[in-house]
Amino acid sequence: MATTQAKAAPKKSQGFQGVQAAIWIIVACFIAACCVYKFVMGNPANFIDGNPENAVKDGSILGLIYKGGIVVPVIITLLFTVIALSVERFLALRTAFGKGKLPKFVSSIKAALAANDFAKAQKLCDDQRGTVANVVGASLRAYKEMEATSGMKTSQKVAKIQQAHEEATQLEMPTLQMNMPILATIVTLGTLTALFGTVVGMIRSFAALASGGGGDSLALSEGISEALVNTASGILTSWFAVVAYNYYSNKIDKLTYALDEVGYTIAQTYEANHTDEA
Repeated sequence: MATTQAKAAPKKSQGFQGVQAAIWIIVACFIAACCVYKFVMGNPANFIDGNPENAVKDGSILGLIYKGGIVVPVIITLLFTVIALSVERFLALRTAFGKGKLPKFVSSIKAALAANDFAKAQKLCDDQRGTVANVVGASLRAYKEMEATSGMKTSQKVAKIQQAHEEATQLEMPTLQMNMPILATIVTLGTLTALFGTVVGMIRSFAALASGGGGDSLALSEGISEALVNTASGILTSWFAVVAYNYYSNKIDKLTYALDEVGYTIAQTYEANHTDEA
């Protein structure tokens, strides 16, 4: 049992494996968001008389976003985090998929197994690399070990091969799923933050109306602007997060299906090539 697990352990994929300490990505995005908010959106050139406390110049979208208030840097942080993690997941999954096209690799492996050419199958794994190649390589090593093992029935050996395949898959899955929960959280967090900013802006608007009858038109407009800016930016952030999360979830599903397909083929090949032994 222990010997099977040791030989079935896949080799680590070469290349970018992902960022485990995602907190530092979030911290870096927060710093970048504060700088953008303060020095780019809050640039005096975006406001009348160069004073951020004054009204926004006509056509200055950056100045208008700046008027969204202190919630804006938080939303920008979420947006930057989505972009950063999308790039991180793209690089990590590209490594996981390997060098060649995954459908072509799967079909080549199945053809090699059908021809009982395990040397070619192992060479395909060595050339492909990535998660699927690692798991297939572990299953092939378990296959060879079972061929050299006596005193077990074919059904038991097939179960051992399947177990080695599943163990190798479980070792690779954390790398595939890494940081995906953060993207899923931002999907909801972006909307909730936008709602919070909207409520804050409306509070300011009603406070302006409550002060002195008609209210200060500038304060009223700033409150409404804050509400609408936060609503729009928060929805945009959630939109990006939804697209990124679903896109990478789909890619992970495709890779998982490929693993299941090849693992089933290896087990069935062994069962077809061997008869029960005492």
